Amino acid sequence: MQTAEIKQQVREFYDQVGWQQVGEGVYQNARYEDLRPVSREYIHRCHLRVGRFLKPAGRYLLDAGSGPVQYPEYLTYSQGFTFRVCADLSIVALQEARKRLGERGLYVVADVAHLPFRPGAFESVVSLHTLHHLPPEDHAQAYAELYRALAPGCPAVIVNGWTNSPLMARLGGLVRLAERLTAAGRRIGGQAPPEAPSQPAADRAPKQVTGTFIQKYDPAWLAETLGDKMPYEIRCWRSVSVRFLRAVIHPQTAGRFWLKILFRLEERFPGWMGRNGQYPLIVIRKK
Repeated sequence: MQTAEIKQQVREFYDQVGWQQVGEGVYQNARYEDLRPVSREYIHRCHLRVGRFLKPAGRYLLDAGSGPVQYPEYLTYSQGFTFRVCADLSIVALQEARKRLGERGLYVVADVAHLPFRPGAFESVVSLHTLHHLPPEDHAQAYAELYRALAPGCPAVIVNGWTNSPLMARLGGLVRLAERLTAAGRRIGGQAPPEAPSQPAADRAPKQVTGTFIQKYDPAWLAETLGDKMPYEIRCWRSVSVRFLRAVIHPQTAGRFWLKILFRLEERFPGWMGRNGQYPLIVIRKK
């Protein structure tokens, strides 16, 4: 698939599917997150990690690939800024973001790999789950653009996923076993699957639909690509996948307790968990 075709496909997916609401404040794209009450505190605390590495205040914060700024925690990143500049290929995303930010936001249809901003325009930059939608040849350019847009001495936080998480590979057997046991328990108990209409809306995953283009990499690719071009640090945003959470974490098995333990481990070993877990938090600081 050519570069232009990939970008067109991603734009159409989010305009027509990903950023369509399936409930009050819940988008179709939420199927990629675990919204169950048992995981809520853990997810909330992971989302808040981003804000630790951003400047607390300034004039402009760039949200590169902003989407609709869909979770309440995302709003906290720009609380101390005069404007949050939302840049996204999807016009629907920007329309939804405007509903949340109003006059505190500025909205720009833009390609993250070719940002229409002057160098050093932003005191902080955040990009969440966006770069993996870019064509492979644009990934390095996107990092360069985010770095170019930063003011000297200022931070950028990029959250993405690794292609193959070593930690998730090690836990793959546990996930598959938990999925089989859960499915068997439902059959024995005559319970409906999670997506069934009889389940409470808050606990249901949105209807499954075909996704869009994704290309992820690993820490070795990041080191080779960024190298000495910019200083960066890999920390942990979240070490486990959504599949792991849905399969292994349940109220009946003290799921909240185990997630508290997991969160403490991520806090204690952020570098190891970031390199080996599912979702790294990459912190870049402009020289």
